[in-house]
Amino acid sequence: MNVTADQILDPLGAGRQALAEGAWEDARVHFVAALGQEETAAALEGLGWAAWWLNDVAVTFDARERAYRHYREDADNRAAARMAISLAADHFLRRGEHAVADGWFQRAHRLLDGLDPSPEHAVLAIWESYVAVIFHHDTTTARQLGAQARALAESLGIIDLEMLAQASLGFATVCEGDIAEGMRLLDEATTAAVAGEMTDPDAIVTTCCYLINACERVRDYDRAAQWCDRAIRLADRWSYRFMFAYCRSHYAGVLIWRGAWPEAEAELEAATGELATTFPAMAAEGIARLAELRRRQGRMEESQALLERLDAQPLRTLGSKLALLGRAALALDQGDPTTAIDLAERYLRGVPAGDRVERIDGLELLARAQAARGDHAQATRSMAELRAITDAIATPSLQAMASHVDGVMMAARGDYDDARRRFEDAVDLFDAGGARYEAARSRLGLANALAAVERPDAAVREAQAALTILEQIGADWERERATALLRHLKVATPERAENAAAGLTRREMEVLRLVAQGLSDKEVAAGLGLSEHTVHRHIANVLNKLDVPSRAAAVAQAAQHGLL
Repeated sequence: MNVTADQILDPLGAGRQALAEGAWEDARVHFVAALGQEETAAALEGLGWAAWWLNDVAVTFDARERAYRHYREDADNRAAARMAISLAADHFLRRGEHAVADGWFQRAHRLLDGLDPSPEHAVLAIWESYVAVIFHHDTTTARQLGAQARALAESLGIIDLEMLAQASLGFATVCEGDIAEGMRLLDEATTAAVAGEMTDPDAIVTTCCYLINACERVRDYDRAAQWCDRAIRLADRWSYRFMFAYCRSHYAGVLIWRGAWPEAEAELEAATGELATTFPAMAAEGIARLAELRRRQGRMEESQALLERLDAQPLRTLGSKLALLGRAALALDQGDPTTAIDLAERYLRGVPAGDRVERIDGLELLARAQAARGDHAQATRSMAELRAITDAIATPSLQAMASHVDGVMMAARGDYDDARRRFEDAVDLFDAGGARYEAARSRLGLANALAAVERPDAAVREAQAALTILEQIGADWERERATALLRHLKVATPERAENAAAGLTRREMEVLRLVAQGLSDKEVAAGLGLSEHTVHRHIANVLNKLDVPSRAAAVAQAAQHGLL
Protein backbone atom coordinates (compact mmCIF):
# COMPACT_ATOMS: atom_id res chain seq x y z
CA MET A 1 0.00 0.00 0.00
CA ASN A 2 1.33 3.45 -0.96
CA VAL A 3 0.50 5.98 1.76
CA THR A 4 -0.12 9.54 0.60
CA ALA A 5 0.67 12.71 2.52
CA ASP A 6 -3.05 13.31 3.12
CA GLN A 7 -3.40 9.83 4.60
CA ILE A 8 -0.46 10.50 6.92
CA LEU A 9 -2.03 13.78 8.04
CA ASP A 10 -5.51 12.28 8.44
CA PRO A 11 -5.19 8.53 9.08
CA LEU A 12 -8.67 8.41 10.65
CA GLY A 13 -10.27 9.78 7.49
CA ALA A 14 -8.12 7.48 5.36
CA GLY A 15 -9.26 4.50 7.43
CA ARG A 16 -12.92 5.40 6.97
CA GLN A 17 -12.41 5.75 3.23
CA ALA A 18 -10.70 2.35 3.06
CA LEU A 19 -13.65 0.78 4.94
CA ALA A 20 -16.08 2.29 2.44
CA GLU A 21 -14.05 0.76 -0.40
CA GLY A 22 -13.80 -2.67 1.22
CA ALA A 23 -10.02 -2.38 1.62
CA TRP A 24 -10.01 -3.98 5.05
CA GLU A 25 -6.26 -4.43 5.51
CA ASP A 26 -5.55 -0.85 4.41
CA ALA A 27 -8.22 0.34 6.83
CA ARG A 28 -6.54 -1.52 9.69
CA VAL A 29 -3.19 0.11 8.89
CA HIS A 30 -4.71 3.59 8.86
CA PHE A 31 -6.65 3.12 12.11
CA VAL A 32 -3.56 1.75 13.86
CA ALA A 33 -1.70 4.86 12.65
CA ALA A 34 -4.48 7.07 14.00
CA LEU A 35 -4.27 5.34 17.38
CA GLY A 36 -0.55 5.92 17.34
CA GLN A 37 -1.24 9.63 17.25
CA GLU A 38 -4.04 9.55 19.84
CA GLU A 39 -6.30 6.85 21.27
CA THR A 40 -9.80 7.99 20.38
CA ALA A 41 -13.13 6.20 20.38
CA ALA A 42 -13.57 6.83 16.65
CA ALA A 43 -10.23 5.24 15.76
CA LEU A 44 -10.97 2.24 17.98
CA GLU A 45 -14.41 1.83 16.44
CA GLY A 46 -12.85 1.90 12.96
CA LEU A 47 -10.19 -0.62 13.97
CA GLY A 48 -12.93 -2.84 15.37
CA TRP A 49 -14.69 -2.85 12.01
CA ALA A 50 -11.50 -3.50 10.03
CA ALA A 51 -10.63 -6.39 12.35
CA TRP A 52 -14.19 -7.71 12.13
CA TRP A 53 -14.02 -7.91 8.34
CA LEU A 54 -10.60 -9.55 8.58
CA ASN A 55 -11.93 -12.07 11.13
CA ASP A 56 -9.42 -10.99 13.77
CA VAL A 57 -11.67 -11.87 16.68
CA ALA A 58 -9.38 -10.83 19.51
CA VAL A 59 -8.77 -7.34 18.08
CA THR A 60 -12.47 -6.94 17.24
CA PHE A 61 -13.58 -7.49 20.83
CA ASP A 62 -10.74 -5.49 22.36
CA ALA A 63 -11.18 -2.48 20.07
CA ARG A 64 -14.95 -2.37 20.49
CA GLU A 65 -14.84 -2.70 24.27
CA ARG A 66 -12.28 0.11 24.49
CA ALA A 67 -14.30 2.26 22.08
CA TYR A 68 -17.38 1.70 24.23
CA ARG A 69 -15.55 2.90 27.33
CA HIS A 70 -14.21 5.99 25.55
CA TYR A 71 -17.67 6.93 24.24
CA ARG A 72 -19.10 6.56 27.75
CA GLU A 73 -16.35 8.79 29.14
CA ASP A 74 -17.20 11.33 26.43
CA ALA A 75 -20.90 11.11 27.40
CA ASP A 76 -21.74 10.11 23.81
CA ASN A 77 -24.52 7.68 24.65
CA ARG A 78 -25.66 7.12 21.08
CA ALA A 79 -22.18 6.05 19.95
CA ALA A 80 -21.75 3.95 23.08
CA ALA A 81 -25.05 2.22 22.29
CA ARG A 82 -23.76 1.53 18.78
CA MET A 83 -20.76 -0.25 20.28
CA ALA A 84 -23.01 -2.13 22.71
CA ILE A 85 -25.11 -3.42 19.80
CA SER A 86 -21.99 -4.54 17.91
CA LEU A 87 -20.65 -6.34 20.98
CA ALA A 88 -24.02 -8.02 21.55
CA ALA A 89 -24.00 -9.30 17.96
CA ASP A 90 -20.40 -10.50 18.32
CA HIS A 91 -21.16 -12.45 21.49
CA PHE A 92 -24.23 -13.95 19.79
CA LEU A 93 -22.64 -14.91 16.46
CA ARG A 94 -19.04 -15.60 17.32
CA ARG A 95 -19.25 -17.11 20.78
CA GLY A 96 -22.82 -18.28 21.20
CA GLU A 97 -22.94 -16.40 24.54
CA HIS A 98 -26.56 -15.34 24.53
CA ALA A 99 -26.70 -14.17 28.13
CA VAL A 100 -23.75 -11.84 27.55
CA ALA A 101 -25.29 -10.68 24.27
CA ASP A 102 -28.56 -9.92 26.03
CA GLY A 103 -26.69 -7.86 28.60
CA TRP A 104 -25.19 -5.71 25.86
CA PHE A 105 -28.58 -5.36 24.13
CA GLN A 106 -30.13 -4.16 27.38
CA ARG A 107 -27.27 -1.72 27.88
CA ALA A 108 -27.94 -0.32 24.40
CA HIS A 109 -31.62 0.14 25.28
CA ARG A 110 -30.74 2.08 28.43
CA LEU A 111 -28.28 4.32 26.56
CA LEU A 112 -30.77 5.09 23.78
CA ASP A 113 -33.68 5.83 26.12
CA GLY A 114 -34.75 9.46 25.76
CA LEU A 115 -32.65 10.13 22.66
CA ASP A 116 -34.13 11.24 19.35
CA PRO A 117 -34.80 8.43 16.84
CA SER A 118 -31.54 7.34 15.23
CA PRO A 119 -30.08 4.57 13.05
CA GLU A 120 -28.95 2.85 16.27
CA HIS A 121 -32.59 2.40 17.31
CA ALA A 122 -33.32 0.65 14.00
CA VAL A 123 -30.21 -1.55 14.17
CA LEU A 124 -31.08 -2.63 17.70
CA ALA A 125 -34.61 -3.58 16.64
CA ILE A 126 -33.29 -5.57 13.65
CA TRP A 127 -30.90 -7.55 15.80
CA GLU A 128 -33.50 -8.25 18.48
CA SER A 129 -35.94 -9.39 15.78
CA TYR A 130 -33.34 -11.89 14.58
CA VAL A 131 -32.69 -13.21 18.10
CA ALA A 132 -36.43 -13.45 18.80
CA VAL A 133 -37.16 -15.68 15.81
CA ILE A 134 -33.96 -17.76 15.72
CA PHE A 135 -33.37 -18.30 19.42
CA HIS A 136 -36.76 -17.81 21.10
CA HIS A 137 -39.03 -18.90 18.19
CA ASP A 138 -41.07 -15.77 18.97
CA THR A 139 -42.31 -14.80 15.53
CA THR A 140 -44.82 -12.25 16.84
CA THR A 141 -42.15 -10.18 18.60
CA ALA A 142 -39.76 -10.62 15.66
CA ARG A 143 -42.35 -9.34 13.21
CA GLN A 144 -43.23 -6.35 15.39
CA LEU A 145 -39.57 -5.39 15.79
CA GLY A 146 -38.91 -5.77 12.06
CA ALA A 147 -41.86 -3.53 11.20
CA GLN A 148 -40.76 -0.98 13.81
CA ALA A 149 -37.21 -0.93 12.42
CA ARG A 150 -38.42 -0.56 8.84
CA ALA A 151 -40.70 2.37 9.68
CA LEU A 152 -37.91 4.14 11.58
CA ALA A 153 -35.31 3.55 8.84
CA GLU A 154 -37.73 4.82 6.21
CA SER A 155 -38.39 7.98 8.25
CA LEU A 156 -34.63 8.54 8.50
CA GLY A 157 -34.18 8.02 4.75
CA ILE A 158 -31.57 5.24 5.13
CA ILE A 159 -32.21 2.71 2.34
CA ASP A 160 -29.70 0.14 3.62
CA LEU A 161 -31.37 -0.03 7.01
CA GLU A 162 -34.86 0.10 5.52
CA MET A 163 -34.26 -2.89 3.23
CA LEU A 164 -32.39 -4.87 5.90
CA ALA A 165 -35.28 -4.25 8.30
CA GLN A 166 -37.75 -5.30 5.59
CA ALA A 167 -35.79 -8.52 5.08
CA SER A 168 -35.95 -9.13 8.84
CA LEU A 169 -39.70 -8.50 8.79
CA GLY A 170 -40.15 -10.78 5.77
CA PHE A 171 -38.20 -13.59 7.39
CA ALA A 172 -40.31 -13.43 10.58
CA THR A 173 -43.49 -13.31 8.47
CA VAL A 174 -42.45 -16.46 6.57
CA CYS A 175 -41.64 -18.27 9.82
CA GLU A 176 -45.09 -17.37 11.11
CA GLY A 177 -46.63 -19.07 8.09
CA ASP A 178 -47.64 -16.13 5.84
CA ILE A 179 -45.42 -17.20 2.97
CA ALA A 180 -46.83 -15.02 0.20
CA GLU A 181 -46.44 -11.78 2.16
CA GLY A 182 -43.10 -12.75 3.67
CA MET A 183 -41.57 -13.70 0.33
CA ARG A 184 -42.93 -10.52 -1.27
CA LEU A 185 -41.07 -8.47 1.33
CA LEU A 186 -37.91 -10.56 0.97
CA ASP A 187 -37.86 -10.50 -2.84
CA GLU A 188 -38.15 -6.71 -2.88
CA ALA A 189 -35.43 -6.20 -0.26
CA THR A 190 -33.07 -8.61 -2.02
CA THR A 191 -33.67 -6.91 -5.35
CA ALA A 192 -32.61 -3.61 -3.78
CA ALA A 193 -29.51 -5.35 -2.40
CA VAL A 194 -28.31 -6.78 -5.72
CA ALA A 195 -29.42 -3.81 -7.88
CA GLY A 196 -26.94 -1.39 -6.34
CA GLU A 197 -29.41 0.65 -4.27
CA MET A 198 -27.72 -0.45 -1.05
CA THR A 199 -24.08 0.38 -0.27
CA ASP A 200 -23.37 -1.23 3.13
CA PRO A 201 -21.85 -4.66 2.34
CA ASP A 202 -23.01 -6.15 5.65
CA ALA A 203 -26.62 -5.07 5.01
CA ILE A 204 -26.47 -6.22 1.37
CA VAL A 205 -25.32 -9.78 1.99
CA THR A 206 -27.35 -10.21 5.20
CA THR A 207 -30.49 -9.26 3.28
CA CYS A 208 -29.72 -11.95 0.68
CA CYS A 209 -29.11 -14.55 3.37
CA TYR A 210 -32.45 -13.78 5.06
CA LEU A 211 -34.15 -14.71 1.79
CA ILE A 212 -32.15 -17.90 1.20
CA ASN A 213 -32.74 -19.03 4.78
CA ALA A 214 -36.48 -18.43 4.39
CA CYS A 215 -36.56 -20.35 1.10
CA GLU A 216 -34.89 -23.38 2.66
CA ARG A 217 -37.28 -23.39 5.61
CA VAL A 218 -40.32 -23.69 3.35
CA ARG A 219 -38.46 -25.82 0.76
CA ASP A 220 -38.85 -23.24 -1.99
CA TYR A 221 -35.67 -24.47 -3.60
CA ASP A 222 -36.29 -22.91 -7.00
CA ARG A 223 -36.38 -19.43 -5.48
CA ALA A 224 -33.36 -20.22 -3.29
CA ALA A 225 -31.32 -21.38 -6.28
CA GLN A 226 -32.15 -18.18 -8.18
CA TRP A 227 -30.77 -16.01 -5.38
CA CYS A 228 -27.94 -18.17 -4.00
CA ASP A 229 -25.44 -17.47 -6.74
CA ARG A 230 -26.00 -13.72 -6.48
CA ALA A 231 -25.52 -13.74 -2.72
CA ILE A 232 -22.34 -15.80 -2.94
CA ARG A 233 -20.90 -13.49 -5.62
CA LEU A 234 -21.65 -10.44 -3.47
CA ALA A 235 -20.05 -12.03 -0.41
CA ASP A 236 -16.99 -12.91 -2.47
CA ARG A 237 -16.78 -9.39 -3.88
CA TRP A 238 -16.64 -7.89 -0.38
CA SER A 239 -14.41 -10.66 1.00
CA TYR A 240 -17.20 -11.30 3.49
CA ARG A 241 -16.04 -14.71 4.68
CA PHE A 242 -18.83 -15.24 7.19
CA MET A 243 -21.69 -14.59 4.79
CA PHE A 244 -19.85 -16.40 1.99
CA ALA A 245 -19.62 -19.50 4.17
CA TYR A 246 -23.10 -19.11 5.66
CA CYS A 247 -24.76 -18.73 2.25
CA ARG A 248 -22.77 -21.69 0.90
CA SER A 249 -24.07 -23.88 3.73
CA HIS A 250 -27.63 -22.92 2.76
CA TYR A 251 -26.86 -23.50 -0.91
CA ALA A 252 -25.76 -27.00 0.07
CA GLY A 253 -29.34 -27.59 1.19
CA VAL A 254 -30.44 -26.93 -2.40
CA LEU A 255 -27.81 -29.38 -3.68
CA ILE A 256 -28.89 -32.08 -1.19
CA TRP A 257 -32.47 -31.66 -2.38
CA ARG A 258 -31.44 -32.08 -6.00
CA GLY A 259 -29.37 -35.19 -5.27
CA ALA A 260 -26.05 -33.50 -6.08
CA TRP A 261 -24.50 -34.96 -2.96
CA PRO A 262 -20.76 -34.79 -3.79
CA GLU A 263 -21.15 -31.06 -4.52
CA ALA A 264 -23.21 -30.56 -1.37
CA GLU A 265 -20.60 -32.38 0.70
CA ALA A 266 -17.82 -30.17 -0.68
CA GLU A 267 -19.82 -27.00 0.01
CA LEU A 268 -20.68 -28.06 3.56
CA GLU A 269 -17.19 -29.14 4.52
CA ALA A 270 -15.72 -25.88 3.22
CA ALA A 271 -18.43 -23.73 4.80
CA THR A 272 -18.42 -25.38 8.22
CA GLY A 273 -14.63 -25.31 8.32
CA GLU A 274 -14.65 -21.58 7.61
CA LEU A 275 -17.40 -20.84 10.12
CA ALA A 276 -15.72 -22.94 12.80
CA THR A 277 -12.72 -20.60 12.73
CA THR A 278 -14.52 -17.29 12.28
CA PHE A 279 -18.10 -17.52 13.63
CA PRO A 280 -18.14 -20.87 15.44
CA ALA A 281 -21.58 -20.40 16.97
CA MET A 282 -23.07 -20.10 13.46
CA ALA A 283 -21.60 -23.37 12.18
CA ALA A 284 -24.44 -25.37 13.76
CA GLU A 285 -26.78 -25.35 10.75
CA GLY A 286 -24.02 -26.46 8.40
CA ILE A 287 -22.98 -29.30 10.70
CA ALA A 288 -26.61 -30.40 11.05
CA ARG A 289 -26.97 -30.43 7.26
CA LEU A 290 -23.80 -32.48 6.92
CA ALA A 291 -25.14 -34.94 9.52
CA GLU A 292 -28.36 -35.23 7.52
CA LEU A 293 -26.37 -35.87 4.34
CA ARG A 294 -24.38 -38.60 6.10
CA ARG A 295 -27.63 -40.20 7.29
CA ARG A 296 -29.00 -40.21 3.77
CA GLN A 297 -25.76 -41.75 2.54
CA GLY A 298 -26.14 -44.53 5.12
CA ARG A 299 -23.07 -43.37 7.08
CA MET A 300 -24.92 -43.52 10.37
CA GLU A 301 -21.94 -43.46 12.73
CA GLU A 302 -20.54 -40.35 11.09
CA SER A 303 -23.95 -38.71 11.25
CA GLN A 304 -24.19 -39.51 14.96
CA ALA A 305 -20.71 -38.10 15.61
CA LEU A 306 -21.62 -34.84 13.87
CA LEU A 307 -24.82 -34.55 15.90
CA GLU A 308 -22.84 -35.02 19.11
CA ARG A 309 -20.76 -31.96 18.17
CA LEU A 310 -23.92 -29.87 18.31
CA ASP A 311 -24.28 -30.52 22.04
CA ALA A 312 -21.10 -28.61 22.91
CA GLN A 313 -20.62 -24.86 23.14
CA PRO A 314 -20.55 -22.62 21.21
CA LEU A 315 -22.76 -24.74 18.91
CA ARG A 316 -25.22 -25.89 21.56
CA THR A 317 -27.42 -22.81 21.69
CA LEU A 318 -28.39 -23.00 18.03
CA GLY A 319 -27.57 -26.67 17.48
CA SER A 320 -29.26 -28.59 20.30
CA LYS A 321 -32.70 -28.59 18.70
CA LEU A 322 -31.25 -29.52 15.33
CA ALA A 323 -29.50 -32.44 17.03
CA LEU A 324 -32.86 -33.66 18.37
CA LEU A 325 -34.27 -33.83 14.85
CA GLY A 326 -31.18 -35.57 13.52
CA ARG A 327 -31.24 -38.20 16.25
CA ALA A 328 -34.96 -38.77 15.74
CA ALA A 329 -34.38 -39.44 12.02
CA LEU A 330 -31.52 -41.83 12.82
CA ALA A 331 -33.60 -43.72 15.36
CA LEU A 332 -36.49 -44.12 12.92
CA ASP A 333 -34.15 -45.36 10.18
CA GLN A 334 -32.72 -47.92 12.56
CA GLY A 335 -36.11 -49.33 13.56
CA ASP A 336 -36.58 -47.55 16.89
CA PRO A 337 -39.80 -45.50 16.52
CA THR A 338 -40.20 -45.07 20.30
CA THR A 339 -36.95 -43.14 20.61
CA ALA A 340 -37.83 -41.19 17.47
CA ILE A 341 -41.18 -40.21 19.01
CA ASP A 342 -39.56 -39.11 22.27
CA LEU A 343 -37.01 -36.95 20.44
CA ALA A 344 -39.53 -35.42 18.01
CA GLU A 345 -41.93 -34.57 20.86
CA ARG A 346 -39.05 -33.03 22.82
CA TYR A 347 -38.15 -30.90 19.82
CA LEU A 348 -41.75 -29.74 19.33
CA ARG A 349 -42.14 -28.80 23.00
CA GLY A 350 -39.39 -26.25 22.40
CA VAL A 351 -41.06 -24.69 19.34
CA PRO A 352 -44.24 -22.68 20.03
CA ALA A 353 -47.26 -23.08 17.77
CA GLY A 354 -46.72 -19.59 16.37
CA ASP A 355 -43.46 -20.60 14.70
CA ARG A 356 -45.33 -22.75 12.23
CA VAL A 357 -42.52 -23.26 9.72
CA GLU A 358 -40.09 -24.43 12.40
CA ARG A 359 -42.56 -27.14 13.49
CA ILE A 360 -42.74 -28.82 10.08
CA ASP A 361 -39.75 -31.18 10.35
CA GLY A 362 -40.65 -32.22 13.89
CA LEU A 363 -44.25 -32.99 12.93
CA GLU A 364 -43.18 -34.94 9.83
CA LEU A 365 -40.87 -37.16 11.87
CA LEU A 366 -43.37 -37.56 14.68
CA ALA A 367 -46.22 -38.65 12.39
CA ARG A 368 -44.03 -41.22 10.61
CA ALA A 369 -42.67 -42.59 13.89
CA GLN A 370 -46.15 -42.85 15.42
CA ALA A 371 -47.37 -44.69 12.33
CA ALA A 372 -44.38 -47.06 12.51
CA ARG A 373 -45.23 -47.86 16.15
CA GLY A 374 -48.91 -48.36 15.36
CA ASP A 375 -50.10 -45.24 17.23
CA HIS A 376 -52.60 -44.42 14.49
CA ALA A 377 -54.77 -41.96 16.43
CA GLN A 378 -51.74 -39.95 17.56
CA ALA A 379 -50.29 -40.02 14.04
CA THR A 380 -53.57 -38.65 12.68
CA ARG A 381 -53.43 -35.73 15.14
CA SER A 382 -49.84 -34.94 14.24
CA MET A 383 -50.71 -35.15 10.55
CA ALA A 384 -53.67 -32.77 11.00
CA GLU A 385 -51.36 -30.04 12.32
CA LEU A 386 -48.80 -30.77 9.63
CA ARG A 387 -51.42 -30.61 6.87
CA ALA A 388 -52.77 -27.31 8.19
CA ILE A 389 -49.29 -25.80 7.86
CA THR A 390 -48.36 -27.33 4.50
CA ASP A 391 -51.73 -26.44 2.95
CA ALA A 392 -51.32 -22.83 4.09
CA ILE A 393 -47.76 -22.60 2.73
CA ALA A 394 -48.62 -24.64 -0.37
CA THR A 395 -45.13 -24.99 -1.85
CA PRO A 396 -45.05 -28.14 -4.05
CA SER A 397 -42.21 -29.68 -2.04
CA LEU A 398 -44.10 -29.39 1.24
CA GLN A 399 -47.27 -30.75 -0.37
CA ALA A 400 -45.20 -33.68 -1.65
CA MET A 401 -43.81 -34.30 1.83
CA ALA A 402 -47.32 -34.26 3.32
CA SER A 403 -48.54 -36.72 0.67
CA HIS A 404 -45.64 -39.03 1.46
CA VAL A 405 -46.44 -39.00 5.18
CA ASP A 406 -50.12 -39.62 4.39
CA GLY A 407 -49.02 -42.65 2.37
CA VAL A 408 -46.88 -43.93 5.25
CA MET A 409 -49.78 -43.61 7.68
CA MET A 410 -52.30 -45.28 5.38
CA ALA A 411 -49.95 -48.16 4.63
CA ALA A 412 -49.38 -48.64 8.38
CA ARG A 413 -53.16 -48.93 8.85
CA GLY A 414 -53.43 -51.41 5.97
CA ASP A 415 -55.20 -48.97 3.61
CA TYR A 416 -52.89 -49.84 0.76
CA ASP A 417 -54.98 -48.57 -2.15
CA ASP A 418 -55.31 -45.12 -0.56
CA ALA A 419 -51.60 -45.27 0.32
CA ARG A 420 -50.85 -46.01 -3.34
CA ARG A 421 -52.60 -42.83 -4.45
CA ARG A 422 -50.81 -40.69 -1.84
CA PHE A 423 -47.40 -42.11 -2.81
CA GLU A 424 -48.18 -41.51 -6.47
CA ASP A 425 -48.95 -37.84 -5.71
CA ALA A 426 -45.73 -37.55 -3.73
CA VAL A 427 -43.64 -39.10 -6.53
CA ASP A 428 -45.12 -36.73 -9.12
CA LEU A 429 -44.53 -33.64 -6.99
CA PHE A 430 -41.02 -34.66 -5.92
CA ASP A 431 -40.08 -35.51 -9.52
CA ALA A 432 -41.35 -32.13 -10.71
CA GLY A 433 -39.24 -30.40 -8.06
CA GLY A 434 -36.09 -32.37 -8.87
CA ALA A 435 -35.96 -34.02 -5.42
CA ARG A 436 -34.33 -37.31 -6.37
CA TYR A 437 -33.86 -38.86 -2.92
CA GLU A 438 -37.36 -37.95 -1.73
CA ALA A 439 -38.89 -39.21 -4.98
CA ALA A 440 -37.02 -42.51 -4.63
CA ARG A 441 -38.28 -42.95 -1.06
CA SER A 442 -41.84 -42.33 -2.19
CA ARG A 443 -41.36 -44.83 -5.02
CA LEU A 444 -40.36 -47.45 -2.46
CA GLY A 445 -43.52 -46.70 -0.49
CA LEU A 446 -45.50 -46.94 -3.70
CA ALA A 447 -43.86 -50.25 -4.60
CA ASN A 448 -44.77 -51.73 -1.23
CA ALA A 449 -48.37 -50.53 -1.59
CA LEU A 450 -48.60 -51.96 -5.12
CA ALA A 451 -47.25 -55.29 -3.90
CA ALA A 452 -49.85 -55.33 -1.11
CA VAL A 453 -52.72 -54.85 -3.60
CA GLU A 454 -51.30 -57.66 -5.73
CA ARG A 455 -49.81 -55.65 -8.57
CA PRO A 456 -46.34 -57.17 -8.54
CA ASP A 457 -45.23 -56.03 -12.00
CA ALA A 458 -45.95 -52.39 -11.19
CA ALA A 459 -44.30 -52.83 -7.79
CA VAL A 460 -41.13 -54.15 -9.42
CA ARG A 461 -41.00 -51.23 -11.87
CA GLU A 462 -41.24 -48.66 -9.06
CA ALA A 463 -38.72 -50.46 -6.86
CA GLN A 464 -36.23 -50.78 -9.71
CA ALA A 465 -36.66 -47.10 -10.61
CA ALA A 466 -36.02 -46.20 -6.95
CA LEU A 467 -32.97 -48.48 -6.79
CA THR A 468 -31.43 -46.86 -9.87
CA ILE A 469 -31.75 -43.37 -8.38
CA LEU A 470 -30.51 -44.42 -4.94
CA GLU A 471 -27.44 -46.09 -6.44
CA GLN A 472 -26.70 -43.02 -8.57
CA ILE A 473 -26.78 -40.56 -5.67
CA GLY A 474 -25.12 -42.89 -3.13
CA ALA A 475 -28.01 -43.42 -0.70
CA ASP A 476 -26.82 -46.75 0.73
CA TRP A 477 -29.40 -47.12 3.51
CA GLU A 478 -32.42 -46.72 1.23
CA ARG A 479 -30.64 -48.72 -1.48
CA GLU A 480 -30.59 -51.70 0.88
CA ARG A 481 -34.34 -51.30 1.41
CA ALA A 482 -34.92 -51.27 -2.34
CA THR A 483 -32.72 -54.33 -2.82
CA ALA A 484 -34.52 -56.20 -0.03
CA LEU A 485 -37.91 -55.34 -1.52
CA LEU A 486 -36.88 -56.61 -4.95
CA ARG A 487 -35.63 -59.84 -3.35
CA HIS A 488 -38.96 -60.18 -1.59
CA LEU A 489 -40.62 -59.76 -4.96
CA LYS A 490 -38.24 -62.49 -6.20
CA VAL A 491 -36.47 -60.24 -8.68
CA ALA A 492 -32.74 -60.81 -9.16
CA THR A 493 -30.84 -57.52 -8.94
CA PRO A 494 -27.72 -57.10 -11.11
CA GLU A 495 -24.50 -58.08 -9.46
CA ARG A 496 -22.23 -55.10 -8.91
CA ALA A 497 -18.58 -55.08 -7.94
CA GLU A 498 -19.34 -52.88 -4.96
CA ASN A 499 -22.16 -54.89 -3.40
CA ALA A 500 -22.96 -58.01 -5.49
CA ALA A 501 -26.19 -59.75 -4.56
CA ALA A 502 -25.44 -59.46 -0.88
CA GLY A 503 -26.45 -55.83 -0.48
CA LEU A 504 -23.36 -54.96 1.55
CA THR A 505 -22.98 -51.33 2.54
CA ARG A 506 -19.93 -49.31 1.58
CA ARG A 507 -18.63 -49.49 5.17
CA GLU A 508 -19.16 -53.28 5.32
CA MET A 509 -17.19 -53.64 2.09
CA GLU A 510 -14.34 -51.57 3.56
CA VAL A 511 -14.27 -53.81 6.63
CA LEU A 512 -14.40 -56.98 4.52
CA ARG A 513 -11.50 -55.89 2.32
CA LEU A 514 -9.32 -55.25 5.38
CA VAL A 515 -10.32 -58.61 6.86
CA ALA A 516 -9.27 -60.21 3.56
CA GLN A 517 -5.83 -58.66 4.09
CA GLY A 518 -5.53 -60.63 7.36
CA LEU A 519 -6.12 -57.69 9.72
CA SER A 520 -7.58 -58.29 13.18
CA ASP A 521 -10.69 -56.44 14.44
CA LYS A 522 -8.42 -54.09 16.39
CA GLU A 523 -6.33 -53.32 13.30
CA VAL A 524 -9.41 -52.80 11.15
CA ALA A 525 -10.84 -50.44 13.78
CA ALA A 526 -7.62 -48.42 13.85
CA GLY A 527 -7.48 -48.23 10.07
CA LEU A 528 -11.04 -46.97 9.71
CA GLY A 529 -11.23 -44.86 12.88
CA LEU A 530 -13.95 -47.04 14.42
CA SER A 531 -14.37 -48.88 17.70
CA GLU A 532 -13.68 -52.62 17.87
CA HIS A 533 -17.31 -53.14 18.87
CA THR A 534 -18.47 -51.41 15.69
CA VAL A 535 -16.11 -53.47 13.53
CA HIS A 536 -17.37 -56.67 15.18
CA ARG A 537 -20.97 -55.62 14.39
CA HIS A 538 -20.10 -54.92 10.74
CA ILE A 539 -18.49 -58.35 10.41
CA ALA A 540 -21.56 -60.00 11.94
CA ASN A 541 -23.73 -58.18 9.36
CA VAL A 542 -21.44 -59.40 6.55
CA LEU A 543 -21.68 -63.02 7.72
CA ASN A 544 -25.45 -62.73 7.95
CA LYS A 545 -25.87 -61.15 4.50
CA LEU A 546 -23.53 -63.61 2.79
CA ASP A 547 -25.05 -66.48 4.80
CA VAL A 548 -21.65 -67.88 5.75
CA PRO A 549 -20.39 -69.21 9.11
CA SER A 550 -16.96 -67.56 9.33
CA ARG A 551 -14.73 -64.67 8.31
CA ALA A 552 -12.73 -67.00 6.04
CA ALA A 553 -15.89 -68.14 4.28
CA ALA A 554 -16.98 -64.53 3.84
CA VAL A 555 -13.66 -63.63 2.23
CA ALA A 556 -13.86 -66.70 -0.04
CA GLN A 557 -17.39 -65.89 -1.21
CA ALA A 558 -16.55 -62.20 -1.70
CA ALA A 559 -13.57 -63.19 -3.85
CA GLN A 560 -15.77 -65.55 -5.85
CA HIS A 561 -18.21 -62.70 -6.61
CA GLY A 562 -15.36 -60.36 -7.56
CA LEU A 563 -15.94 -58.05 -4.59
CA LEU A 564 -12.28 -57.90 -3.60
